[in-house]
Amino acid sequence: MQRAVPSPPSCSSTSHCFPLNHRHTAACGSETAAQPQKHEVRAGSSPSDPSRMRSIVCFYICYALCLCLGLACVVCVCVWNSRWRGGFAWDGSALQFNWHPVLMVTGLVVLYGNGAVLYRIPLTWGHNKLPWKLAHAAVMLLAFVLSVVGICAVFDFHNVNHIPNMYSLHSWIGITATALFTAQWVFGMIGFLLPCTQIALRKFLKPIHVWFGSMILMLSIVACISGINEKLFFALKGNNNASQPYSNLPPEAVMGNSLGVLIVAFGLVVLKILSNHEWMRPDSRPEDGVYAPLLQEDND
Repeated sequence: MQRAVPSPPSCSSTSHCFPLNHRHTAACGSETAAQPQKHEVRAGSSPSDPSRMRSIVCFYICYALCLCLGLACVVCVCVWNSRWRGGFAWDGSALQFNWHPVLMVTGLVVLYGNGAVLYRIPLTWGHNKLPWKLAHAAVMLLAFVLSVVGICAVFDFHNVNHIPNMYSLHSWIGITATALFTAQWVFGMIGFLLPCTQIALRKFLKPIHVWFGSMILMLSIVACISGINEKLFFALKGNNNASQPYSNLPPEAVMGNSLGVLIVAFGLVVLKILSNHEWMRPDSRPEDGVYAPLLQEDND
């Protein structure tokens, strides 16, 4: 008697078409060795489990909140510096300084945070990891460029107006975050994008890379909110008819404080996404699953 041959999986099944399918996640660009004949199945769960679906829905709610808070941060810092601080220029005046908070919030916080959670989007899990590595590196590079330009804006403003550099706690924290970001991007490029890098080295570097990424985001948030507070103290002294003291909480102070709250909220949502083990990309999780043989290899 011949043994029955299982029929190939159909795309009508949610478990085979759902984007959480990880059969291709060990392809080019992965930190783990490829498993051509088997795929990982999480013990006690499958992509179509109700609990798993709830986890994915929760992720997208957090991710939508992350995008909205990031956009709100950029809008608030632009409105603050255009309406109350006079706008923007690159002539050594106070208008040049206004580029500093805009570029640092946009680059070192918003773009950085969104680049950090890029791997967590479930729709990317069933695809080759290399394009998403390149996208992650590109977003982080853009964030780095904006941060460097923002630092150049404030240093040039200080030098033109004979103001000392690097004397405040805000400046110490900010330059430390930027320096660590530089090292993080360089070592990330060497460790995870160069094809000659050994998998063992990638496995060693990965937890360090992830930990430093979270620390840099926290330092960036501290630098931004301390800088906002420092700017409001300097600008709102109430020694002329054009401004009220900070203690009276004028509209500019409300805007600045609101920006700080939005930045903290954005950072907390990003850290929540990064700290949730269930939202990690499957080929980035520890080897805690069980393996089952594939019924049929893909045709592509």
